[in-house]
Amino acid sequence: MSEAAKICSELIRIDTTNPGPGEREAAEYVAGLLAEVGLSPVLVESAPRRASVICRVPGDSPDALLIHGHLDVVPADPADWKMHPFSGEIADGYVHGRGAVDMKGSLAMTLAWVRQGVRPRRDLVLAFLADEESTGEFGSRYVVSEHADLFEGCTEAISESGGFSATMPSGVRVYPIGVGERGTAWMKVTAHGVAGHGSKPPVDNAVAEMARALARVADYEWPLRLTPAVSAMIAELSDVLGMPIDPADLSAVPPKAAALFKGTIRNSTNPTMMSAGYKVNVIPGTAEAGIDGRFVPGFREEFLETVDRLLGPRITKEFINFEDAPSAPISGLFDELGEAIRAGDPTARPVPYVMTGGTDAKSFARLGIKGYGFAPLLLPADLDYFGLFHGVDERVPVEGLEFGVQTLNRLLNSRH
Repeated sequence: MSEAAKICSELIRIDTTNPGPGEREAAEYVAGLLAEVGLSPVLVESAPRRASVICRVPGDSPDALLIHGHLDVVPADPADWKMHPFSGEIADGYVHGRGAVDMKGSLAMTLAWVRQGVRPRRDLVLAFLADEESTGEFGSRYVVSEHADLFEGCTEAISESGGFSATMPSGVRVYPIGVGERGTAWMKVTAHGVAGHGSKPPVDNAVAEMARALARVADYEWPLRLTPAVSAMIAELSDVLGMPIDPADLSAVPPKAAALFKGTIRNSTNPTMMSAGYKVNVIPGTAEAGIDGRFVPGFREEFLETVDRLLGPRITKEFINFEDAPSAPISGLFDELGEAIRAGDPTARPVPYVMTGGTDAKSFARLGIKGYGFAPLLLPADLDYFGLFHGVDERVPVEGLEFGVQTLNRLLNSRH
């Protein structure tokens, strides 16, 4: 059996649903695999059972590359799945279960490569982290603030959300390599009004004020804002598809191609939560809501100014989570990542990619580490990869994992 598939399966069987106690067990399992091959992993706990593992692998150069990933997963209801989400079953050429794609498969590829005992061309720092599926407070944020010394010498990083194949209608396999992420602005917003009896004429209804503000936020059409990376991707896809792409009208663009960039051409604000009142005949004095805001790299100030205008002067806001939009050069390591992919798939077309959501790369950017999305996978043409993230029947192909291990070897091995 493929060692990457075996490790992936065993990691899936450890229920690390966030929040939960399983992260410690998974961290101990990972630390054991590293110690078996003579490495010295460091296990740190940010809170009881919220554990991460950091390990340095000596290489030919002290200019270190960080490879990071998260141990935690989002919830899964077994009633919705064909196979139990924490079975880790290997069947039909796939490893099945919650986290197979996001991102225990990627962790397994890294561990399988490291356990070969090959000396890397540069120092590696491996980070297996808690709490990415929330804010990172108990994972990447904690290790960056409390254990920054463990990342000494790290200038660049690779992690999830990139390096996978996306087969276009022509048969060409495009490999998006992450060079940035939209920034995160999760907000709690509050409307203040006058409490009173529900039968009387309203004086200042907080619920109504909040409803009007949320409608403005939800209905606003954010303008196109194309970053250099997104523009470069669109140009590459136009060439692959043999057609011009107008980002303002994606109706003629194949869905698999459009999915690679349509979430990163604009800022966004999505109301996601509402709370007000305790009794139907009482007008509450306050109403609260949650808004998931995202902004493309370079447009933070425009985003914040627009949100304030849309909410209006009678709505107050506070950030539950705010992270800037990191970006990395489309050169240097980007070129090396593309070469490693093409060496295993000569027809591959690596393209720059900006992630619509976010990863732990945002935390490591605080240390000046440039992050790239690169968890290489060769995928079947008909597999809905994006739909597997946080989705039902999550699974990763065993052959894809092996492709990833081989790609990491070409990238990291000092003999290449």
